Amino acid sequence: MKLQEGKIGETYRVKSVRTEDKLTRRLEALGVNEDTLVTIMNKKGSGTVIIKVRGTRLALGQKISDGIEIGGAEDA
Repeated sequence: MKLQEGKIGETYRVKSVRTEDKLTRRLEALGVNEDTLVTIMNKKGSGTVIIKVRGTRLALGQKISDGIEIGGAEDA
């Protein structure tokens, strides 16, 4: 499922990041890469998703969150 389809307060494991190369590298630098656990903190009507990853909150726009596939936290 896509990042923005997750439920608020739930923790998920990132399965893949499929965005532009430059953006993918930036997300990796921020700690959002495969097998990383992310918690969905909030979602806005505009498609923005606020996540917590490795102790840091990030706000990701709809275009970015559409490129991030997630699964259950127990998935490897």
